[in-house]
Amino acid sequence: MKRAYDDERLARSYESGNEMPDEALRAWVGLIGSYVGSAAASGASASGDRPAPDVLEVGSGTGMFAAAMAQWIDGANVLGVDASEAMLSEARRHHPHPAVRYAHGTAESLPAADDAFDLALLSRVIHHFPDRAAAARELARVLRPGGTVVVRTTFKERLDAVVYDYWPPLRATDALRFPAMDDVTAAFTAAGFDVREIRSFTQPVTRSLRDYHARMTTQPQSKFDLLTPAQFSSGLDRLAAAADREPYDDPAPVDERYDVAVFTLR
Repeated sequence: MKRAYDDERLARSYESGNEMPDEALRAWVGLIGSYVGSAAASGASASGDRPAPDVLEVGSGTGMFAAAMAQWIDGANVLGVDASEAMLSEARRHHPHPAVRYAHGTAESLPAADDAFDLALLSRVIHHFPDRAAAARELARVLRPGGTVVVRTTFKERLDAVVYDYWPPLRATDALRFPAMDDVTAAFTAAGFDVREIRSFTQPVTRSLRDYHARMTTQPQSKFDLLTPAQFSSGLDRLAAAADREPYDDPAPVDERYDVAVFTLR
C-alpha cells in the first residue's frame, strides 16, 4: 500500500511548507541538544572528557532538523532515517551536511548497529508509526545506556494547532491519528525507558499570517489528503481572508505549540 510520504508531490512541497525562521529552528535544536549530556548548543563547549554525540533522527523527512542538529550541536554526527525515498532525495538536495548521513529505513527496523547513538529525535512522526511498541524497542537497541529519545508531537488530548482554525475537520481526523500521551509513555517505559520530562514548547513557524497562507497553498502536510477539494478550498479562503485583515506594517508571527516527551534508556 502506498503511504502518503511516498508521494513525490508531497515531498517536494514539504520542504518549503514546513520550514521555520532560523531563530525558531535554533531554539528547537538548543532544547533538543540540552537533553544529551555530551551535546551542547552552538556557542557552548562540549565537555572535554566526553565524546561528541552521535545523533539519530527517525523520520527525518527533508532533513531540516538533521542538518540543523549537525550545525548547532557541537561535534554531532547525525544519521537521518526515513522510510520515503522521495523524502530522502529532497533531504540530500536541500540539506547536505558533512556530518549528516541519510539512509532508508523504518522506525521498526533501523539501519544501525546496537548501542550506536546518544540521542534520537522523532519530530512529528510518531503518529505515522504502525507499531509504536516495536519502534520503542528498536530505539532501545540502537541507543547507548543513558541515551535519550526526544519525541516532538502533539498528543491527541491537546490538539491546538492554528491549522484547525481554518480547517476544523482536521481536528477530528487528527484525534483519530495522533497518539495519547499515556499510550506513548507506555510504549517507551515497556521498552526500558524512564520518562525524563513531558513539556510544551512554542516557536514561530512563519513571520506572518500571509506567509502561513502562502505555504498552506501547497498542501504541505499529509493530513490535507484527508480533506475533500471543497473542504481544502473553503479553509484556504478563510485563511486568505484572515491574512488580508493583517496589518502590513505590523504582522504577527504564527506560533505553533508542540508536546515534547523525553525518555532516557535505563
